[in-house]
Amino acid sequence: MKSKSSFAPSLTESSSNFDDLDKMSVEELLTNINDEDAKVHVAVRQALPQIRNLVEQIEVRMKNGGRIFYLGAGTSGRLGVLDASEIPPTFGVSDSIVIGLIAGGDTALRKSVESAEDDPDKAWESLQSFNITKNDTVIGIAASGTTPYVIGGIRHSRENGILTGCITCNPGSEIAQVTEYPIEAITGPEFVTGSTRLKAGTAQKMILNMITTSLMIKLGRVKGNKMVNMQLTNKKLIERGTRMIVDELKIPADEARRLLLFHGSVKKVIDNIRN
Repeated sequence: MKSKSSFAPSLTESSSNFDDLDKMSVEELLTNINDEDAKVHVAVRQALPQIRNLVEQIEVRMKNGGRIFYLGAGTSGRLGVLDASEIPPTFGVSDSIVIGLIAGGDTALRKSVESAEDDPDKAWESLQSFNITKNDTVIGIAASGTTPYVIGGIRHSRENGILTGCITCNPGSEIAQVTEYPIEAITGPEFVTGSTRLKAGTAQKMILNMITTSLMIKLGRVKGNKMVNMQLTNKKLIERGTRMIVDELKIPADEARRLLLFHGSVKKVIDNIRN
């Protein structure tokens, strides 16, 4: 362990709790990273009241046709796009329901476009291209809480009466101050100083999972504990859907598979048989 520097511009950028990483064995590296990761779920749990408050507000809007827009740069932006891209196949909804926007556009998903995050007006320009309305929600994702691209998008959204939330890992950050429903998961210094793809990124992913999963459940996209609206895009998912129907309707697997492929989703099969 090492003593802290007196200069720390923000918690996520502050010096690691560990020194001489390059002198550690592989076992030491893995153990220490794992020990740091163990702090993430605690930070997320402490933020649960904030997450609940935001989700409850989004639920009302989504039931009136609202959408979620994620704004982020770098790792944060990629995590938002990842979460948005997983919602349609998992819950069988349109890809226009949850939309991830990243500074620098799709190019930034694979290659760093770091300077793109410095434009405070670019996010709002992108949001306007989607004809954003007051039923929608904009969630800024910024580990540091200082990203101009994200903060600018939040500011413009609030000025236009749009619900705003954020996910950050710094206490008292600028983005939290300008957001209606901030979520602060305080994960502390990173194992590699400033590398927020580590603990901060893990916390952000966990929170994104919570937000969209709980909303899709509340919107009726899950029955019991099953993804009954999932898209049948491969053999594995067809087999999963077949098992769901067998368990629910107590019919032979061959018949369940035939009905699944005919109707296109587990929910449609169950609704058709029972109604």
